[in-house]
Amino acid sequence: MTLRNNLDDWDLKILDIITKNARIPFKDVAKEVGISRAAVHQRVNRMVDLEVIVGSGYHINPKKVDFKTCTYIGIFLEKGGLFSEVVKGLEEIPEIVECHYTTGAYAIFIKVYAKDNEHLKNILSGKIQKIGGVASTETFISLEESFKRTIPVQA
Repeated sequence: MTLRNNLDDWDLKILDIITKNARIPFKDVAKEVGISRAAVHQRVNRMVDLEVIVGSGYHINPKKVDFKTCTYIGIFLEKGGLFSEVVKGLEEIPEIVECHYTTGAYAIFIKVYAKDNEHLKNILSGKIQKIGGVASTETFISLEESFKRTIPVQA
């Protein structure tokens, strides 16, 4: 059995199965992996404790709840040391679904969902650009999400 970050081959097989279908019953995972349902349950709990598995729940299709504009925004800071304060301000904006501290042109790169372009303008000028420490922003509207996936666990 290969160990990768305290994971063995059974753990990797379980991860491969549940990342493809998070709602699959543990009994079906157990049958496919060849171990007991209790062992699957224990292994999943351990992977949650190890923070290999983070979060759970349903993914909502933003378009189905009237958030039709997906946008990526690069944020320039007045000073790099303001990162933590800016992130606290960004956390207060519910339309921001991802926030990354990055290298390259932007200090921060975020993903935002808005109902339309007017809503996006209000988020940008009325919220993001008013956060102390934000020098400027650059906005990229996504025309289409071609695909989305999780990282592969089986090489």
